[in-house]
Amino acid sequence: MSLTTKSMRDAFGKQLTEMTLQDPSIVALDGDLGNSTRLAFVENENQDAFLQMGIAEQNMVGVAAGLATCGIKPWVCSFAAFITRRTFDQLVVSVDQPHLNVKLVGAYSGLLTSNTGKTHHSFEDITLMASLPNMVVLSPGDAQETVRMMQAAGKYEGPVYIRLSRDENLEFLPGSEEPFEIGKAKWLNSGKKIACVSTGAMSPRVYKAIIELKAEGMSLTHVHFPTIKPLDRETVIKLAESHEHLVTVEEHFVRNGFGSLVNEVTSATCPVQTTRIGIQNQYSQCGKNDELLDYHGLSTGKLKMKLAELFEGR
Repeated sequence: MSLTTKSMRDAFGKQLTEMTLQDPSIVALDGDLGNSTRLAFVENENQDAFLQMGIAEQNMVGVAAGLATCGIKPWVCSFAAFITRRTFDQLVVSVDQPHLNVKLVGAYSGLLTSNTGKTHHSFEDITLMASLPNMVVLSPGDAQETVRMMQAAGKYEGPVYIRLSRDENLEFLPGSEEPFEIGKAKWLNSGKKIACVSTGAMSPRVYKAIIELKAEGMSLTHVHFPTIKPLDRETVIKLAESHEHLVTVEEHFVRNGFGSLVNEVTSATCPVQTTRIGIQNQYSQCGKNDELLDYHGLSTGKLKMKLAELFEGR
């Protein structure tokens, strides 16, 4: 498939369609959101691999679990807020405890949900999914990495949750076209004193901010973590040992999210001062992507200001 698109959901829909055509055991389960999630690509190209489950997410996960016990490889997709919060009991009992080979895709994750407002934001999905013992949790940084991540997830035998962004114009990260390995972080920039670690749709914004700061004489380390669970502990420890300050950035509640998982590692191995940037203890509101990012301090401009402030304060 062409990797020219900057839309994660377009890349997801095209790649899953190709996967169903190559492997008849792969099927897509839709919760009546195919046009938004791009599961409609599968429906249009390979109807035999498309199962319309309606607005019944709990039942959809249960059906996926049943299919997995029969050797079918289900990919279940809905908005992240629905596929995690509404189905959590089914995910625990029917998918995670028996370690079934079900792939779960949370579209419209985080803040960037195209004016849908607080009911459709998912600021707790990392917390929920990372708490499950058998669940792998992935969050790609761009459309190219989405494709590589899906290929790796398809080869993995067990439950996987992939967190996708609705952002249609994410810039490509360096190396995102390379093969993806579950559990490995990606080093994007080397600097001194401060190391910034980010995940998902925040990584391209952090990368841009750090490159701009570098041009202004401020050199910061930046590492992208597309795998949230299992976390790349070795890289986290290396960063904590070699820097004075860690900064975590995520499009998620700062409590019990990606930053907290990083802190679990550093507190037990190499304590280091940490600043966690993300959604604070509040819900958001309706608004355009740029407005919401700026409001929560997650736009490239606001990230650049915060990182410069921390760098100059060391």
